[in-house]
Amino acid sequence: EVRLVESGGGSVQAGGSLRLSCVASGIIADNFWLGWFRQAPGKEREGVATIWTYNSRTDYADSVQGRFTVSVEAQYTGSRYDPKTTTLYLQMDRLKPEDTAMYYCATTNQGWLPEAERLSVGSFNYWGQGTQVTVPS
Repeated sequence: EVRLVESGGGSVQAGGSLRLSCVASGIIADNFWLGWFRQAPGKEREGVATIWTYNSRTDYADSVQGRFTVSVEAQYTGSRYDPKTTTLYLQMDRLKPEDTAMYYCATTNQGWLPEAERLSVGSFNYWGQGTQVTVPS
């Protein structure tokens, strides 16, 4: 069973930094996408950043490009995923009030995604419970 557990949220002043973590377990694929999504009150969930675990290929939403950094610690033996827990991170710098949202970690069993689908909520089918980030205005 795939399980995703986020941590690291909190309240931080504008211009500050936070680092979110997500421990992923139960994934059996050798290579897979992990991603961060967020949902602000009254708004739809949106993609923030995603990463392909094999070569750390990343994609970012325009609104966070240059301020957020996604990374992953995955266990590999050569090219084969070693089924231990994988940890996903999101380093968030120069935070803005508009970054306030519930942040979710997600993964998918769809394999390789074309670029247009990598930040799409519909491309991901496993979700964590979320961690709240608040940046007061």
